[in-house]
Formats: sequence, C-alpha cells, structure tokens
Amino acid sequence: MSDFEVHRLRGPLNAAFFSVLGPYIEFNVRDRKRRLFHDLPRTVVELGSGVGANLRYLQAGSTLVAIEPNVPMHRRLRAAAERRGVRLDLRARRAEDTGLPESSADTVISSLVLCTVGDPAGVLAEVRRILRPGGTFRFVEHVAAPAGTPTRALQRALRRPWAWTFEGCSCERDLAALVRAAGFAQVEVEPYRLHSPFVTFNTQIAGVATA
Repeated sequence: MSDFEVHRLRGPLNAAFFSVLGPYIEFNVRDRKRRLFHDLPRTVVELGSGVGANLRYLQAGSTLVAIEPNVPMHRRLRAAAERRGVRLDLRARRAEDTGLPESSADTVISSLVLCTVGDPAGVLAEVRRILRPGGTFRFVEHVAAPAGTPTRALQRALRRPWAWTFEGCSCERDLAALVRAAGFAQVEVEPYRLHSPFVTFNTQIAGVATA
C-alpha cells in the first residue's frame, strides 16, 4: 500500500476515532487544560486542532487560527467552531510550516500533537518564530515513560501498530527535554500520569514555554 493510500485510510479513521473518543480523552486531561487555557487571548494559534476539542476554552467571538493538515477532520472542526461561536481561520498546513508571519502570535497551543509530527524540534522552532516576545506556547502532550518501567516496555512493544494507527504518533518521545532545548526564555513543565485503559498514553506533561 502506498503512503498516499495509507493517509487516505488513516485520515478518516482518526477523524472518526477522535469524534467518538474525544470526550473521554478530554475528561482525563480537562483539569490541566483548564489551568493552562483559562485566560487565552482573543486570537489563538492551535497546532493540530483536530475536530475541535479545545474550542471550549476560547471565548465566543474569539478567532482560532487552526493548523490542521488532516482534511477529513475539517468538516467536524468547522461545525464545532460554529457551535461555539468561534471564528475559524483554518489552514491545511503542517505544524513545521504554518505559513504565519514572524512574531505574529501572542499564544500558540497544542494538545496531543507533538507526538505525531515528523520533526518536533522543527515544530518548536516554528512556534518560537511566530510568537511575539513574551508570547506563550501552552501544551498538553503524552510522552515516554521512565526507562525500565512496564509502561515504557509496553510503549516500545506497541510502537509500530500505534504509530500506523495514529498517523505517526510516537509514545517514546522526551518532549519535555525538546521544549527545554528549543531556546525559549522560560519553560515550566509538569509531568503527570493518567489512569486510563490506554496505558501507553498515560504518561503526560503539561506546561508553558515563554518566548
């Protein structure tokens, strides 16, 4: 099967998956998101907006600049933005290349996205490029479990089928280290663990990086 055929299969599959299980995932991470996203500005850039899980944290009348390359998710994302009263500026681009002007954003957010991108360091460099001085990158991501733990062993055992199913998602990235090494002026990271049946997904971080 060609890469194009695989993408055509996985794109709709992931759109359907996150539409169905999105509320359950949101239930597990909502406390961190409420703290991170409680004071978002009127215009927000989001990497990997998916089907709109984070729209609830934007005020009605706000603008979301949504960087979402998975076109099968766009219909649900547009519908969710309309329900929430959020103006949607939807761009079918990769997070490594948003096409936004330099120093043009006050806030960039992501949730469960840096695990899927091909070049997470490149994405973080792009975030720094588009943030204004003092702007913030706020993130909730799942990461590699500590070495030698049963969770890490399971992440390694399932890495190939997990990555194929979830558009390249990796359970084995040390994203906290990547954010700290990306050149932000200040980085705050909180590690935590969920208690869900998706064991490989349960080791996570939440944080804020300031340009």
